[in-house]
Amino acid sequence: MTGSSSALGQERAAVARACRRLGAEGLLIGTAGNVSVRVEDRVAITATGAVLAELTDDQVTVVDLDGNVVAGRLRPTSELDLHLGVYHRYGAGAVVHTHAPMATALSCVLDELPCIHYQLLALGGSVRVAPYATFGTPELADSVLTALQGRSAALMASHGALTHAPTLDKAVEHALLLEWACGVYQRAAALGTPRVLDEHQQLAVVEAALARNYGTTHPVPPVQEGNR
Repeated sequence: MTGSSSALGQERAAVARACRRLGAEGLLIGTAGNVSVRVEDRVAITATGAVLAELTDDQVTVVDLDGNVVAGRLRPTSELDLHLGVYHRYGAGAVVHTHAPMATALSCVLDELPCIHYQLLALGGSVRVAPYATFGTPELADSVLTALQGRSAALMASHGALTHAPTLDKAVEHALLLEWACGVYQRAAALGTPRVLDEHQQLAVVEAALARNYGTTHPVPPVQEGNR
């Protein structure tokens, strides 16, 4: 490993921590799923066959953007090409793929998760379901990459979910948000037909979020002398 070896060591540890968090949140089970983060022209990615909820730093392998192993003792995940495809096509900083229960359940019955709550706009709006293909195949990678167009999340038919983001923390948050939204949809659908936000309503949310810098904390302005 050259150049960014210390950073990659930190990122390998970060990938392991992310997997353990996702496992604790119930989004990962056993060896199913994979997580990666990019540092310049290197990618730290989970090894195939590792128990993700108990992942250790040495179970994270480092590859270049062509998929060649440059550090680590273990073979990378079988979904390596999918992760690399997301980096090449969308310039992501991190990728999270899970078999989260609610997301996987909806991937078995929906063609698209509609925008039923404004928080889905953080993922780009409605979440497409990529057509089924066998895991680890070019067909699956192509299917998911197409579903991700203009989005930071996709469901994978009868398989699971994938999110990406500029940072690993944000990709994990996207995965948690997607699982929450899938749960909301499932509960709403059990009660009736879920309402979907139309384009006007979605635009209004975006405008309000920009105007209020939504999602960040704001200090209380200092009290002016004349207003005491």
